[in-house]
Amino acid sequence: MNEVMWDRGVEWLAAAAKDPRICKRDWDQGEGIALLEAGRYWDVLSVPDRLGMLALDLLWQSARPVPGPTLVDTAAHRVGFFLPPDPGSRWIGAGLRHAGRGSWVAVPPPYRPARFVEWLVPPDGTGSLHAPVTLELALRQANGTLAVLTPLHTQ
Repeated sequence: MNEVMWDRGVEWLAAAAKDPRICKRDWDQGEGIALLEAGRYWDVLSVPDRLGMLALDLLWQSARPVPGPTLVDTAAHRVGFFLPPDPGSRWIGAGLRHAGRGSWVAVPPPYRPARFVEWLVPPDGTGSLHAPVTLELALRQANGTLAVLTPLHTQ
């Protein structure tokens, strides 16, 4: 990712902050994490890391456009997919957590990891997000694969 895309990604993400200037300063001078409110520009679907990594791999392999912004939290073992805000959406499944309006998400800057959180697919500043239907299909396929693989690990 080049510097211009990083700058656009920073501006796009910081726009979700109550004060974008403070957000950018925290990224540069603080701990490198900003708490940003979901539900205005984007929602986040957080899934267990094995499911999320496999789903992201499926999204990369398809002929679809580049996947939307995606975070990994290595301490919590979660992957977060950024989606269009949808107050009426219902994501159902084991370990799925939907962060919409009224929820806060810990976000590093697009250009470096912070603590245990880093971008797998950083925002490019265009506002592109994961398409919910495409993500749901990838998660279903990944879940089916994990259901087959899990018994192999327990034998």
